[in-house]
Amino acid sequence: MNPHQPPHDDAATDKRYNRGMMLRLLVIVGVMFAFGYALVPLYKKICEVTGINVVTTRELYGARDLRNTQVDKSRTITVEFDSNARGPFAFRPVKSSMQVHPGEMATIVYEVANGQARDIAAQAIPSYAPKQATQYFKKVECFCFQQQTLKAKEAREMPVVFMIDPDLPRDVKAITLSYTFFEIAAPVAQNPGAGAAAPAGGS
Repeated sequence: MNPHQPPHDDAATDKRYNRGMMLRLLVIVGVMFAFGYALVPLYKKICEVTGINVVTTRELYGARDLRNTQVDKSRTITVEFDSNARGPFAFRPVKSSMQVHPGEMATIVYEVANGQARDIAAQAIPSYAPKQATQYFKKVECFCFQQQTLKAKEAREMPVVFMIDPDLPRDVKAITLSYTFFEIAAPVAQNPGAGAAAPAGGS
């Protein structure tokens, strides 16, 4: 052993080596992290320039904007609501009109009340004015989709969720939605004289 060599020199060398290795590893990790962070926008830019994966890019980054641009806020349509009852019940919308933008979801509620002491089966039939607006009035939810059964003395609120198609002609400023709510298979009134025996004739 060299008497001039300081004690524990090997241990000090090992510590310096370990510190150097640790610093190099930290630098490598930092570079890898920065590369991974920059990879997403870099990949997006490459796709935009080359046209590769355009569909996926639009789906990931453009879906929300596509939904937002479907609502045409430059136009306002007045929707009026009407009702007709063909049966022993009360039937009406909760409001007579509302204003909506084409492409915007809206909800109107109709109220119906059965004042009879019996159940009633009924069906609603919609109509539209002007007639050309029919194909542009899109209903997502409606009580008119199926037959309704009202219990005796039952009152009910029935929503209609709808949207006006943005392709509605620009000269149409107002639409009337009208429902005729009619009873199905109403009971037939009995004729008091039906089936009664004819009065006996004279002598």
